[in-house]
Amino acid sequence: MGERSRLRTSLSRLASHDREEARELRKESRDSGVVSIADAVERERVTLQGKISTVTLRPRGGVPALEAELYDGSDSLTLVFLGRRRIAGVAPGVAMRVQGRFGTDKVMFNPRYELRP
Repeated sequence: MGERSRLRTSLSRLASHDREEARELRKESRDSGVVSIADAVERERVTLQGKISTVTLRPRGGVPALEAELYDGSDSLTLVFLGRRRIAGVAPGVAMRVQGRFGTDKVMFNPRYELRP
């Protein structure tokens, strides 16, 4: 019984931390004047910012492609860098600002990017 309540407490603490981090990311986006991923309009040029949650090397049509998932507290966006196997500094947990055309299915190809402190 004690084991179960410890697990429940740990999970509750993690969920609380995730909600707090999402709130902070949304606030940072609002304060910097960029659009949130949830509010971005398909096929429009937008500036977004958030944190990288995952980075994956996934070939597309025989061409290497680095995929990174950007999370801003409201939603996630997949960034696809065609022809790249890696990008220095792009790793999970890194803050990033990107500019590009917001594509269908929440994908942005070859965005301009800036690593944030």
